[in-house]
Amino acid sequence: MITLENISKKIGNRVLFENVNFTFSDGCRYGLTGPNGCGKSTLLKIVMGTESQTTGIVSLPKRVGFLKQRIEDFRDFTALDTVIMGNQRLWKALSERDSLYEGEMTDAVGMRLGELEEIIADEDGYSAEANAEVLLSGMGFPEEQQRKKMHEIPTDRQFRALLCQALFGNPEALLLDEPTNHLDLESISWLEGFLRNYQGTLVVVSHDRHFLNSICTHIADIDYETIIPYPGNYDSMLITKTASRASSEDENKAKEKKISQLKEFVAKFGAGTRASQVQSRLREIQRLQPMELKKSNIQRPYIRFPLPEKQAGQVTLKADHVTKGYGHDPVIRKFSCEIQRGDKIAIIGNNGRGKTTLLKLFAGLLTPDLGKITLGHAVEIGYCPQNHGDVLNKHTEETAFDWLKNRKEIVFDQDARGILGKMLFSGDDAFKPVRNLSGGETARLIIGGLILTTPSLLLLDEPNNHLDLEAVSALAWGLEEFKGTAIVATHDRELINGFATSIIAFEEDGIHFHRGPLSEYLEKKKKK
Repeated sequence: MITLENISKKIGNRVLFENVNFTFSDGCRYGLTGPNGCGKSTLLKIVMGTESQTTGIVSLPKRVGFLKQRIEDFRDFTALDTVIMGNQRLWKALSERDSLYEGEMTDAVGMRLGELEEIIADEDGYSAEANAEVLLSGMGFPEEQQRKKMHEIPTDRQFRALLCQALFGNPEALLLDEPTNHLDLESISWLEGFLRNYQGTLVVVSHDRHFLNSICTHIADIDYETIIPYPGNYDSMLITKTASRASSEDENKAKEKKISQLKEFVAKFGAGTRASQVQSRLREIQRLQPMELKKSNIQRPYIRFPLPEKQAGQVTLKADHVTKGYGHDPVIRKFSCEIQRGDKIAIIGNNGRGKTTLLKLFAGLLTPDLGKITLGHAVEIGYCPQNHGDVLNKHTEETAFDWLKNRKEIVFDQDARGILGKMLFSGDDAFKPVRNLSGGETARLIIGGLILTTPSLLLLDEPNNHLDLEAVSALAWGLEEFKGTAIVATHDRELINGFATSIIAFEEDGIHFHRGPLSEYLEKKKKK
C-alpha cells in the first residue's frame, strides 16, 4: 500500500497538485494518467523520494521496485548483477560477503559471514541468479549477453535490464514510468502477463493504451490539481470521466435556464405587491448558482491529413533488392517491396534492426549500398523523424507559428493559426519559441507541418514517442482517414491496430512484408 497525505507540488507559479490524499491499495494495478506535463513522472519521483514535495507525507512499504532511467550508473556491472541490485538488502550482503572472502579470515570475519549468509538465505539469494535469468530471458535477453558488462550490450537491452531490476525480488510495490519504451511486441506481451500475475501494488505511467487496458484494474487520473480514482482500465475511465463531465455541464445548463426564468419573474414583479414571492425567487436564484467547472485535461488534437494537391500514381514506391549497412554489417539485405497508393503500413521489430534506416532510405535521406528505390509518379514525401531535432532547430528564437509558416511557400496567417489551434496551440502558445516546446508540443507541431504541406506519402518514425494517449488516438484516426499512403515505424499496438492494413516486420531471419493487420501477422508467426 502507498499512501499520500496532503501532497502538494508547485513549480514556480504552476500548481501540479494541491493537498492530494490518495491510497494506492494492495493487489491493485493502477494506471497513472493525464496529459503531457500534468505531473505523472514528478509524482512517481515524489513517491520514491528522489524529488521533494511542497507539502505532505508519503508512506511506503519496505520493498519498492522502481524503474530507473540512468543506464550509465550501471555501465560497469553485468546485466545479471544489475538485475539483482533490485533487491538492495541482498545485493549489499552479497557484495560484503565477496569482499570479506578476499581478505584475512578471522573469528570476527567468520561471525560476520555467518550473519551475511542468514540475510542471503532470508532474501532467497541462492536462487538470485536463476530468478534474474528468468526475468532477462522473458525480456528477450540473449543468454550470451546476460553476463556481459552493461556498456558492452545494445542500449535498448540495457533499459530492459533496468526494467528487470525493478521487477526483481518480489517487491511489495512497483512503480514503472514508461516501461514499454524499449520493448518489442513480444517482450511487451511477456511483461503484461507478468504484471497481471503481480500481487503487490502497481503504479504505471504509459502512453501505450493497449498496455494500460490489458493490465490495469484501476486508473488514477491527474486532473483538476488532484488525483481522481476510477475502477477499470483506461477505456472504462474515459467513458466514466466524459459522462461525468457531460452530466455536470447539463446540470449547469438546466440551472442557468431556471435562473433565467426566476430573474424574469423578479424583474416583472420586483416593484409590485408580490414582495414575498420575489424574495423567495431571489433565494432560489442564490441556491441554484451553477457550480464552477474547472477546465478538464481531456484534450484531443484534431488530426486530418488532407488530400494531396497532386494525385500520385498507383505505385507509390518500389524497392528492388535494397541492401544497406554500416561498416561491414548490413542491417537491410536484398529487401524488395512494392507499395501501392492508399497502403497503410506499420513497421515493427526490435530496436536496432533497421526500421529507421529503412524509413530514411524511403525518404531519400540515405542511399542504398546495393539495389534501387524508385518513387512513383508525383509522389510528395512528408517525413517525421524519431529525433525531432532533425527538422526543428531548438537553438533559434523561431516561434511555432513562424516554423509552421516556413513549411510552405505561400501560407495565410489564418491557415497557420487554424492548424496550430487544431494541434492544441491556443492563444499565445502559437508564439512560443520552438526551443521552449515540450516533447509533446514538438511532436504536434511537426504533425501540423505535415497537415499543411499535404504530402501523398507519410513516413513517420515513432511519431507516438512524445504524444499522450488522446493524441495517439487522434493520430491513428487521422492515418486511417488519410487518402494517401502512410508508412509508420512504431511499437504502439493501439496505433497499429487503428490504421495499419499491412506490416513490414524486422525479424531475426530477415524482413517480412505481410498484407494484412497485425493480429493476422502475429497469428501467422505463431504457426511457423
